[in-house]
Amino acid sequence: MKKVMLVDDEILIRETIRERVDWEGAGFHYCGDASDGELALPLIEQHMPDILITDIKMPFMDGLELCAVVRQRFPQIKVIILSGYDDFHYAQTALRLGAADYCLKPFSAADLLQLLHAVSERIDREESEKRQETYTAEKLFADLCGGLINTAAAIKVADQLKLQLMTSYYAVAILTLSSTDPAKPELDPVVCSEAGRWIDQQLREQLDYFMYKRSRTETVLIIKCTALEDDSASLQARVNELQLALHAQFNCELLLSSGHVQERLQGIHISYMEAEANNIERKMLQQNKQAFLQASADDSYENVVLDRNGLLDFLKLGSPKDAPDFVRSFTARLDGVNWDSLYAYYLMHDLTLEMITAAREHFQTSHRTEDVLSELQERIKLITSHDDCQHYIVALLHQLWEWRQASTDKYSDLIHAVKLYIRQHYKDDQLSLFDISRQIAVSSSHLSKIFSQETGQTMTDYLTLIRINKAKELLKLTRYKTFEIAFQVGYKDPHYFSNLFKKVTGLTPTEYRKHSSIDQEVPVSKGEGRL
Repeated sequence: MKKVMLVDDEILIRETIRERVDWEGAGFHYCGDASDGELALPLIEQHMPDILITDIKMPFMDGLELCAVVRQRFPQIKVIILSGYDDFHYAQTALRLGAADYCLKPFSAADLLQLLHAVSERIDREESEKRQETYTAEKLFADLCGGLINTAAAIKVADQLKLQLMTSYYAVAILTLSSTDPAKPELDPVVCSEAGRWIDQQLREQLDYFMYKRSRTETVLIIKCTALEDDSASLQARVNELQLALHAQFNCELLLSSGHVQERLQGIHISYMEAEANNIERKMLQQNKQAFLQASADDSYENVVLDRNGLLDFLKLGSPKDAPDFVRSFTARLDGVNWDSLYAYYLMHDLTLEMITAAREHFQTSHRTEDVLSELQERIKLITSHDDCQHYIVALLHQLWEWRQASTDKYSDLIHAVKLYIRQHYKDDQLSLFDISRQIAVSSSHLSKIFSQETGQTMTDYLTLIRINKAKELLKLTRYKTFEIAFQVGYKDPHYFSNLFKKVTGLTPTEYRKHSSIDQEVPVSKGEGRL
C-alpha cells in the first residue's frame, strides 16, 4: 500500500481527511500529518511517504516552499497540492516546481481518493519503466519463468531488447550438468562454461529457444514451439544423444527436467514450475539412490530384490480392497530385514520416492514432493517390524489413491469434452490427436496420457470404435455400398476400412450385413452403450 501524509494548518481539515477516508480499504496507509511545512519535514524523513498532500497557504513554511524542498531532497515523493479557486495560480506554480497534481477545495473523500489512485498508478508506471530501462535479456527470461512480469511489460522489454519473443506456444526445460568423476564431484567452472557452449551449439540445430544461466551448472531454456505438441520426448532423445560426447570431452553428464507446452507468455511460468518440480524430484531420487547404494554396500545388511514395477503398476491400476493381499505378497522378501538398519530406512525411503514420483506423473497432482515426503520420512522412522512395513505401504497407497481420485474428478469434464468432440467429428477423415488437443486447449501428449489413464483406451481406439459402430448401424439400416459407408464414417480408403472392420468385428462388412441379425454391438468404453 502507498503511504500518504497530509500537511494543512487547519486542524478541522486534517481531522476530516484522516477520519472520513477509508484508507486501508482504498489501498493506502495514512502515516501522519502536520500543521505546516517546517513540522512536516522531520516526519517526512521518518516515514518516507509515497504521496504528500499539502495545502499551499500555511504559516512558517508554506506549500510551495515545502514542495521545492521535497522535490530537491526526496524526488521520489509525489506531491498533491490543496488549493482554493482564489489560489489557483499558486497551484500552477507548484506544478512547475514538480508537484504531481492539485485538488481544488472544497472536495469530497471520493474526489481525493480518485486523485490518489491516479497518482498511485503514475508511481507504479514510473517504477515499471525504470525497471524496464535496466532490463537485460537474462532478467526478462528469469522474470517470465518466475511469473514476475506481465504480458504487456514483457513484450515492451522484448521490443527494447530486439528479441523475437512472441510465438504460439512455449515450454520450459532445465538442463543440469553434473560430474561423472567420483574423485571430482564438483565441476570446474571452465569445464561448465565450455560444456554449456557446446550443448547450446548442438541443441540450436533443432530447437528455437531463449536461455539464461540459473547457476553455474544449471541452464533454463524457454523453448518456442509452433504447435501444442509436447517436445519433451524429442528433447530428451537429443540430450541422450549428447551424453557420450559430453562424457568423453568434458567428463560430465547432462540431466533434463521439463514442463508441458503452454499457450501464451504467462504459461511460461506454469511450464517452469512443472520443470522445477521434476528437477527437485530427480535430485531427491539421485541423493537417496546414492545413500541407498552406500547402505547396500555394507555386508552387514541383507539386500533384497523387490518387484518395483509391479508396485508402481498396482499404484496406477490397483484397488483398495486388493491392497492388503498385494502388499503382503510384495513385502514377503522383507521378512528377515533388520528394521533398525540404515539399509531398511533408505530402502523404504527409496520406494516412497518412486511411488510419489509415479503418482505425481500419472495422477497430475499439484502436491509438492518435498512437502509430502517430509511427513512420510517421520513415519518411515517409526517402522520397526515387517508388520509396520506392510501397514505403512498400504497407508501410502491409500494416500496416493486419493490423488488418483482427485485426478479422476478433475479430468471428468475434459474426458467428456474429448468424447463429445470425437462423436461430433468422427466423419472427418483428417481428424487427429492434434486437432482434438488444439480444440480442447491441452497439449497432445498430456491429453493422450490423461485419456488413456482415465478410460483405459487410447483416443485412436475410441475413435475407431465410434466409427465401426456407426458403420455397423449403416450396414444394418441402409443399402449403402461399403465404399460409401467407409466415406461416411471417416475413411477415404475402402480397403483399409474393410480390413479394420474385420479386425474389430471378426467379419467383413459384407459378412456383417448378412449376419446383422445376430450381431453384438462393440462397446465404446465401459459404461457406454449405443451412440
